[in-house]
Amino acid sequence: MNKRLMKNYGIALVMVLIFIAVLFYFPQSTSTIVRYSADYFIEMLLIFPAVMVLVELFSVWTSKETVTRYLGKQSGIKGALISVFLGSLPTGPLYIVFPVAASLIKKGASISNIIVFLGACACLKISQGLVEIQFLGLEFMALRWALTIALVIAMGFSIEKLLTHKCTK
Repeated sequence: MNKRLMKNYGIALVMVLIFIAVLFYFPQSTSTIVRYSADYFIEMLLIFPAVMVLVELFSVWTSKETVTRYLGKQSGIKGALISVFLGSLPTGPLYIVFPVAASLIKKGASISNIIVFLGACACLKISQGLVEIQFLGLEFMALRWALTIALVIAMGFSIEKLLTHKCTK
């Protein structure tokens, strides 16, 4: 099989095989599994085109120089804090930010800032924070956000350092 084709679709193929195996080993759950999978797939079909349009608009409106300046390898902690801010803005499922992250990489964002951006998208949504204040209080939310920001930034720099070290061997 073509290596490029396998690289592009290998994960999808593995997921389909796992899906079939689960259906085979748990036939009593087939209708539930298929229903939830279909609902999720339809949700993706409805959201993904709009995300792709927004990603393309971002690509046109934002220059490579701007992304490199604010989110590139030399941006340091300032770039990480910008990534935290940008990552805390989106609402909705996490899969919508992966095309944005890919676009940022193509425009020159560092790996550390992409990791920080994705971590913030997963853990630090502003809308989620407002609900968190209501149910758990401001002190809890502020402490969780502070620790999450520190750890996401540390994770971003650590992963970039590990990847850079691995690539230089």
